[in-house]
Amino acid sequence: MKLKLSLLFIILFLQFSCSKWMELMPPEGLTREEFWNTKEDVQSVLMGAYSAFAGMDGLLFKYGEIRGDLVKGGTNQSLDEQKIMAGNIYPDNSLCSWSQFYKVINYCNEVILNAPLVKGKDNTFTDYQMNSYLSEAYFLRSISYFYLVRIYKDVPYTTQPTESDNSDIYLAKTDGDTILNRIVTDLKKYRNYAPNDYQTLEETKGRATKAAYDALLADISLWQFDYTACINYVQNIEATNKYDLMPNDKWYNIYYPGNSLESIFELQYNNSLLQKNSTYDLTQHDAYNYRPSDKIVTLFTQTDKDPEVIRGLGSIAKYGENDYIIWKYVGTRPDGRSVRPFNVLNSCSWIIYRYADVLLMKAEALSQLGRYTEALQVLNQIRFRADVSPLSLANSPIVYEDAILNERALELAFEGKRWFDLMRMGRRNNYTRKLDFINIILSNVPSTQKRILSIKLANPLGWYMPIAKQELERNINLVQNPYYLESQ
Repeated sequence: MKLKLSLLFIILFLQFSCSKWMELMPPEGLTREEFWNTKEDVQSVLMGAYSAFAGMDGLLFKYGEIRGDLVKGGTNQSLDEQKIMAGNIYPDNSLCSWSQFYKVINYCNEVILNAPLVKGKDNTFTDYQMNSYLSEAYFLRSISYFYLVRIYKDVPYTTQPTESDNSDIYLAKTDGDTILNRIVTDLKKYRNYAPNDYQTLEETKGRATKAAYDALLADISLWQFDYTACINYVQNIEATNKYDLMPNDKWYNIYYPGNSLESIFELQYNNSLLQKNSTYDLTQHDAYNYRPSDKIVTLFTQTDKDPEVIRGLGSIAKYGENDYIIWKYVGTRPDGRSVRPFNVLNSCSWIIYRYADVLLMKAEALSQLGRYTEALQVLNQIRFRADVSPLSLANSPIVYEDAILNERALELAFEGKRWFDLMRMGRRNNYTRKLDFINIILSNVPSTQKRILSIKLANPLGWYMPIAKQELERNINLVQNPYYLESQ
């Protein structure tokens, strides 16, 4: 009996893109011989990978923010998310599931395996088209693994699709650093085939370009503390002259309408086509899910000589005394009043990389190499755009690290960056700033939780999530992350 492609059994309920370029979907239940025949079949599964990745915007928000210090939970926050924020994390928590990431990876593995086979059948499928599709699949697979390593540390690594009953679905974990090294190798190779642009603006901002590759490689390099490599990748983006910081009076265009000059890679949605994001429902006032933390409200509403008018009014909105909401995904302009109309409620893009983000990566790398003058120039470039005064800093890597962390909080608040930024600081130089990391996290929890959470965070392995209980039960070769073995 012919084996069916398990990937193609999946009905894609995940939402994506406001553009026609994402409308292709893989059909259900076809055999390999019936399906993988034309370049359109390859494109179809590739679009499925984009769709699956876009469906995780709410998860990317939660993984990047709720364990940090910039958000607090509302009355409608789920119990599992409350537990995560309090540090009471156990393998039965629904947020421990990694299945959505592996769904993306499986789509990508399908494309990588089958695209060369299709080329032998479809004489209209050119080398250029095939390699371009492969570059997108390698990009999506790599960024998925990068998230997994930062969230779980060591995870199963596979380059083969789960396509038949003979597939090896009982994979042991691979060391996280090994995974990062492998995906860097893939990215360096397939960056050469990534386009600089696509036919439409939406595609150029929503699909893997060379600039998106460079942003991901810069991010991985910074996580691995390879500062020279990080700087080089950011300089590649700068050299294109295709990206720039939005003028301060246009800063909010990054979020509405989106696809701005500053955007490098963002996930797109169209509410009117029922292609909805998750961020509106997580952050709008009446949802009572997530609010800005007291810390970020203070930073944005300070009344000294440098009020954060541009980023403050664009990032949060005040509804009443001590009643602030996250505004980036809710409004149409930075006034705290102009809420998105019904037809675009859930249409705000989720931005993975933008120009300000990679410039701040570069500033961090420069400062860690002792190139303080250059780092300060980049840092003040970001501040000039935000219409706040330039900084003057002592030549110290810690001073610069703190200033850049603060700037990233102001510039990238609620964009899924904060937890990973703090982890990077805590991990640097053999955990020399572990206590500073812990104190930042403790500043955002009630006093009754500080002592027990400080004990939990003292072990850096506790900064990663546990493997979900159902994965351990399903896969006999998986071993729980060490911290959670010790804590049970």
